[in-house]
Amino acid sequence: METSSPRTTGGPREAPVNSSPAVAANAEGEEIEVLESTDVLPVAPEDQWKSLFDKYDPESSGFISTERFRDLLATHGSELDPHKLEVLLALADGNADGKICYQDFVNLVRRLNLITMSNKRSNSFRRAILQGGRQLKGCALREEVGLGLSQRLVRHVAYETLPREVDRKWYFDSYTYCPPPWLILAITIAEVAVFMYYGFQLDRWVLQVSSPAFLKGPLPYHPQLRAQAWRYLSYVFMHAGIEHLSLNMAMQLLVGVPLEMVHGALRIGLVYVCGVLAGSLAVSVTDMTAPVVGSSGGVYALVSAHLANVVMVSVCVCVCVCVRVLSVEFGRAVWLRFYPPAFPPCPNPSFVAHLGGVAVGLTLGVVVLQNYEQRLQEQSLFWIFFCVYTLFVLCAVFWNIFAYSLLDVRLPPPP
Repeated sequence: METSSPRTTGGPREAPVNSSPAVAANAEGEEIEVLESTDVLPVAPEDQWKSLFDKYDPESSGFISTERFRDLLATHGSELDPHKLEVLLALADGNADGKICYQDFVNLVRRLNLITMSNKRSNSFRRAILQGGRQLKGCALREEVGLGLSQRLVRHVAYETLPREVDRKWYFDSYTYCPPPWLILAITIAEVAVFMYYGFQLDRWVLQVSSPAFLKGPLPYHPQLRAQAWRYLSYVFMHAGIEHLSLNMAMQLLVGVPLEMVHGALRIGLVYVCGVLAGSLAVSVTDMTAPVVGSSGGVYALVSAHLANVVMVSVCVCVCVCVRVLSVEFGRAVWLRFYPPAFPPCPNPSFVAHLGGVAVGLTLGVVVLQNYEQRLQEQSLFWIFFCVYTLFVLCAVFWNIFAYSLLDVRLPPPP
């Protein structure tokens, strides 16, 4: 019988070719990260593993129960979180009958020694569970009792944000509030501070856009000032009035903070900024004479991506609230755009930025939120949508440079 060479001196030999479906699901040639800390179980020759297996299989049935495997881990001082152990046991128990054969036992021990038990999962580990089509055994996360206030908050965020139970359990075990969700909170505080500043300066809190000095600042986007590139992003800190700010702030905090707790500031910031930029560029292409204010582009990108990701599986309370608030806010924006402007011929701010944010959320945003704890750079769909988005930005830039003069657009006077 031909055998493979050992990996290291004194280390375990490769497993025989005949493997179970649970093992074959994971044999996709994916890279597995190496655990840098102490091994969960001692590395031993395969004959010693056989002796260990026979110790927990006194009936010589060729199988040990998952409960006995838990006892084995406890004997060797395993410190795995319960939900992470359930994930590994579901991977090993290919027939979902509560029994593990010797080959599955060997491969599971190797996996415990090789897979990184950190906050990040390897793609092969997660794909093996999803391809196997198995549900994790044991009680659902929602049924657990005796949790503290912070744990209940994390569990609530998991159920409102992640559609798969395996992701919820993994997130519940790994989240540590470090770092806290600072990005969305910082953006919201900055928006409130800018609104308060202009409120006192203009002595107006409702429909600030009707003030003649509203568009004269360095932040809002105006078609006559489109050469000032920062305005395509800085308009996010200006709002038409307290009603505009309140609706956007509510959606940012209700959806943005939980999403940042799950996916991190970098990913959520990417979707948010892409939505903001797409919103102003969409206005400059389709509503060429209108100014833009408000954070609706970024907010709609986050909310539409979240709704598309969650509605695929279930409809939760957060979805219903988001749909209602979005309907009210978008209706307000459309009404304001076509309401007679206070200072003609300059029209009121455009609502097209909302649609630009939705387009980003339903494409790039959905890919980012669906691939929880997986490397985006390894997802081909992410690069496809990112390239499409980049192409849109380049086309919009050329449009702003050449189209206004070629079409002889009659722009409103500068503020």
